[in-house]
Amino acid sequence: MTGETPQEAGPQGLASALVAGGALTSDWLPAFTAVPRELFVPDRIWPGIADGTKQNPVVYRSQDPEAWRRAVYSDIPLTTQWDDGDHDGDGLGTTPTSSNSMPTMVASMLRDLDVRPGDRALEIGTGTGWNAGLLAHCLGDPNVVTVEYDPAVARGARANLDRAGLAPTVIEGDGRAGWAEGAPYNRIIATCSLLEIPPAWLAQAAPGGVIVAPFGTEYGGEQIVRLVVNDDRTQAVGRFTGGSAFMRLRQQRTERPLFDAYLHGVPWPAGGVKSMTTLSPSDTGEWFQQFVIGLAVPGAFWRAERYNGGAYTLWLYSRDTLSWASADYEPDRMEYEVYQSGPRRLWDEVEAAYRCWEAQGRPGYDRFGLTVTPEGQTAWLDSPDNPVPQWR
Repeated sequence: MTGETPQEAGPQGLASALVAGGALTSDWLPAFTAVPRELFVPDRIWPGIADGTKQNPVVYRSQDPEAWRRAVYSDIPLTTQWDDGDHDGDGLGTTPTSSNSMPTMVASMLRDLDVRPGDRALEIGTGTGWNAGLLAHCLGDPNVVTVEYDPAVARGARANLDRAGLAPTVIEGDGRAGWAEGAPYNRIIATCSLLEIPPAWLAQAAPGGVIVAPFGTEYGGEQIVRLVVNDDRTQAVGRFTGGSAFMRLRQQRTERPLFDAYLHGVPWPAGGVKSMTTLSPSDTGEWFQQFVIGLAVPGAFWRAERYNGGAYTLWLYSRDTLSWASADYEPDRMEYEVYQSGPRRLWDEVEAAYRCWEAQGRPGYDRFGLTVTPEGQTAWLDSPDNPVPQWR
């Protein structure tokens, strides 16, 4: 676990580190100092690592206050709930479902949000309430609404906010619907990952309003998007600002059928058509490459079956269970064996998306953007006039 020593750990130390790292701007410094993270962290936590992909063993404030405080004032996410609250033990659950977000991510998203005095803000995904507390300190309690789906999590957030002397409106409900009673909002921020920007958010935004949200693809990868709403609230357009790793909005989680839903008990290759590729499956596996592929290959996901010596099979599946592909990776190979079955040639789609990205000079996140309308959304490269091709 990284961070300050226990003697140095505290709101001022964390805020100073975030400023030094460039994530926290001077206008947010008073809020981060006045609204200490520790007021929004429960007794029992599972400290994460900086990239948000793993958790360390459980830490109790009541049992080891120094380790707890060191975790709280380190720049790491803190898992506070597993498996939608169904996991009660001290070990790691299957899936983290609520947390206190990594401070660098909190600060950078608030920077993207760019709130102004007098703004009204809507937050989706209250969690422990820390982000809502920072907004309420900056904008005032009456100007902040936060929506949390899980009643138990919402109750905890209210208690934390009350302990901090703050009282934004906390709503229990489906975040996709926003909260029309408090509209219009100048700023909307989500602290959960989205596959689709809900149309209700456009309808509840003020003209010229800003929406900041983690946007992920079903295939994998996730980036923060900053959208600006047009004057008649029929469109929001903006670019991606950097990587993220948030928990998916519960109503946008997708089913991932198991292996046998595709092969139906027939031994592999189960009638799949064989081909060879010079694209290494490993080249498609990085977080950002997954994001780029996912923009162009909708309705698909992957799993890896790993073997000794670093070899593995990359399995690709369509959500409708009609198509699958396998690509075998072996170290030091220059060609890789592929099998594909179904109406979609999933490996061909993935390779086409990767090769297109490669031909464009391997553009980074800042060259990609998103256009959202009530009818749907379109990812683009460099300009809204240049949509990312769909290889479906």
